[in-house]
Amino acid sequence: MVVKAYGPEYASSKRVIVCLVEKEIEFEAVDINLFKGENISPDYLKLQPFGLLPAIQDGDYTLYESRAIIRYYAEKYRSQGTELFGKTMEEKGKVEQWLEVEAHNFQPPLHTLVLHIVFSSKMGITPDQNVIQENEVKLGKVLDIYEERLSTSKYLAGDFFSLADLSHLPFGYYLLNGVGKGYMIRDRKHVSAWWDVISNRPSWKKVVQLFPYPI
Repeated sequence: MVVKAYGPEYASSKRVIVCLVEKEIEFEAVDINLFKGENISPDYLKLQPFGLLPAIQDGDYTLYESRAIIRYYAEKYRSQGTELFGKTMEEKGKVEQWLEVEAHNFQPPLHTLVLHIVFSSKMGITPDQNVIQENEVKLGKVLDIYEERLSTSKYLAGDFFSLADLSHLPFGYYLLNGVGKGYMIRDRKHVSAWWDVISNRPSWKKVVQLFPYPI
């Protein structure tokens, strides 16, 4: 069965799609327009009762929450495509650790920046410069920790590309495209080198080309 992946143009859905590409899993992209309210249609709410993106259908199996989905496919197709969990329990532990860091430390301030800078007019939000400055400071402190980590490791979990790195791609893209704060990456030597490596993977280039961001 071909996997159906919903809302491919949006960042969180791209987290899923780049994982599917890395794992060489055939999929069908299904457009969902958030700005037209298609995410709260009765049919979509049967898949994702909270009306958020992404969601997948894999035969009779449905799943939502992007990080749950990428963990599922990385484990289910462990022997296919790129190994994204590492080869040992210790490596998997580091992957899980940095996935949690991305979810709880990296994405929240960046998501706020994206809302206030990129989508404020579409969402009826008045950009708040104090909120923008506060979250830029928060993100900067996070990236300082990344800089230290990446000074001794090519990737976040070790010397191998993993879900931990992959999960940063969709919102990290906004720092250099849309938010206009690419210096937060470029001013950190090791973060910048890491970003260049992961963002130049063929899988990510393919995703961005096939499913342009709505900016």
